[in-house]
Amino acid sequence: MAIKVYKRNTAGRRNMSIVKSDMVTDKKPEKSLLSKKVRKAGRSHGKISVRHQGGGHKQRYRLVDFLQDKLEIPGKIIAIERDPNRSSFIALVVYKDGEKRYVLATCGMKTGQEILAGEKAPIKEGNRTKIKNIPIGTMICNVELFPGRGGQIVRSAGSGAVLMAVEKEKAQIKMPSGEIRLISSECYVTVGQVSNFENNAITIGKAGRSRHMGIRPTVRGSAMNPVDHPHGGGEGRQGIGLKHPKTPWGKPALGKKTRRKYKYSNKFIIKRRSKR
Repeated sequence: MAIKVYKRNTAGRRNMSIVKSDMVTDKKPEKSLLSKKVRKAGRSHGKISVRHQGGGHKQRYRLVDFLQDKLEIPGKIIAIERDPNRSSFIALVVYKDGEKRYVLATCGMKTGQEILAGEKAPIKEGNRTKIKNIPIGTMICNVELFPGRGGQIVRSAGSGAVLMAVEKEKAQIKMPSGEIRLISSECYVTVGQVSNFENNAITIGKAGRSRHMGIRPTVRGSAMNPVDHPHGGGEGRQGIGLKHPKTPWGKPALGKKTRRKYKYSNKFIIKRRSKR
């Protein structure tokens, strides 16, 4: 896997880069595992509810199996593909009974490799098993928060959690953010790190590529008028205008904790993530 930087033939190509990976196979996506993707374009009932979203290339959603409930049935990887809906690669697996499914690809996964999900699965990259069967210090991903719900966290490109300890019914895992939390030792996780770890190192290079990805332009608040943004107004170039920036509704905008004070999952968090 390497980052390809384009030649500076034009202004748009200057410093533009992409991830070139040997693990990705040249194959069209599996038709039976594609689904229609409804676009909201950042709007709710015609009004913009999420700014800076809209347009972009037409996409089909890949039905990824985060649960991997075909237990103790070995599957063979026949292709590793890019998914326009996520940052990581996905692997097409064909099981012994002939069924095909997409799963999240881990680093080092190759075509022809066999993977297994189940309580007796060997501790090998790409296999999926319960936390209580995994040695301390192992890198894990696609982690269940509650047994039977399928992988919900640690799914983006290059992310991986570390198993810190297992005590009876609970296990301590260190998240990519540095947060340490408790989850049930009966939860299933995938051994290894999510693929495409170089994804955050690419340079988009030009505005057109952002539009192709469905990202619309972002205008600074300080460049607006007071009627449009709390930071707007003033003669010439001005700062944010207020000692304590506020939202359009007068609420604090910087440093305000948005997590609910009595959220149900507070009791599972041993150590908060570090402030950046």
